[in-house]
Amino acid sequence: MRTVKVNLDRKWSSSYEIRIGRNILDRTTLLIAKNHQAGRYVVITDDCVGRLYGKKFITSLKDIGLNASLIEFPAGEASKNINTAMEIVGKLIELEADRQTCLIALGGGVVGDVTGFVASVFMRSVPYIQVPTTLVAQVDSSVGGKTGVDLPSGKNLVGTFYQPAAVFASLNFLETLPEKEFNNGLAEMIKYGIIDDEKLFRKLEDSVDGLKSRDSKLLLDVVERCCQIKKAVVEIDEMEGGLRRILNFGHTLGHAVESLSRYSITHGEGVAMGMVAAARISEKMGYLKRSEAGRIETLIHRAGLPVKIPGALDAEKIIGQMKRDKKKQGDHVHFVLLKKIGMPFINGNIEQKMIANIIEEIKS
Repeated sequence: MRTVKVNLDRKWSSSYEIRIGRNILDRTTLLIAKNHQAGRYVVITDDCVGRLYGKKFITSLKDIGLNASLIEFPAGEASKNINTAMEIVGKLIELEADRQTCLIALGGGVVGDVTGFVASVFMRSVPYIQVPTTLVAQVDSSVGGKTGVDLPSGKNLVGTFYQPAAVFASLNFLETLPEKEFNNGLAEMIKYGIIDDEKLFRKLEDSVDGLKSRDSKLLLDVVERCCQIKKAVVEIDEMEGGLRRILNFGHTLGHAVESLSRYSITHGEGVAMGMVAAARISEKMGYLKRSEAGRIETLIHRAGLPVKIPGALDAEKIIGQMKRDKKKQGDHVHFVLLKKIGMPFINGNIEQKMIANIIEEIKS
């Protein structure tokens, strides 16, 4: 088990550890009992993860004498809404949960975001622990304390910054992950190489086939490195006032495409399209060499992710959706662009015509 510590120690947030490894379920439950004592533990998951791992996880908690219960909700982005959050709150009240309760998010990004949001508002906040079961969640969404739910008008428009008490990432969960969902996580891995670490990017170029075959050692190394990059950014800018915005590389357009497709396009697929668009904008504006933009597009394609935006999606509608993004300022949509791989910057002054042209250029 490897450990990455997120050092915060601020009056509104405490430091916590990310534990990464294989076959760590027993140690996870023991560490929860030892370091995160609570009167009751409520595991929140979706019905897909619950079917695979819910009973086993609850049993492992009960076997060491913990008072544990399970709450499930339907799997999928469509469940990431305020109604689901309120239904969970209602079930917590039925279970007689109180401020001595600890919530445990067992699942992917949707489960983690919803559980974190509920934890931040239930009884004016209770602690929660992340046990991410998808690659996206293990390398990205379980770390950093972003919680939230979607509205019909866009993703994550209601939420909080609320850090978990701990993160336990077991690579065993990835064994049952469908290929499409696994590839979503590869998109986030590629993002981290692009925005922070050219050495990691080269490692991904050299080993993407091994990662796709789920080589344990490779996965452990890359998951750990991604967590190290994210934790370093979060330590500097927990509330996304500046530097943390670089983590949104590819997400501005990606979220818009996701929403317009009614989530038939997955998060990783949207981010992949967004990264291709951002790289091409960077090239067109004279910041990024064509060869580096080409490397980015090639790696995304090799990872099994789309490099084209579906032709049925209208460029003007995509831009309109981007203007609803919570990270915009006034009428300006802020893009994360690149000077080179490993050197991002924020640009809020891109002409809509250029964005529209790039979208048309990469449509299928």
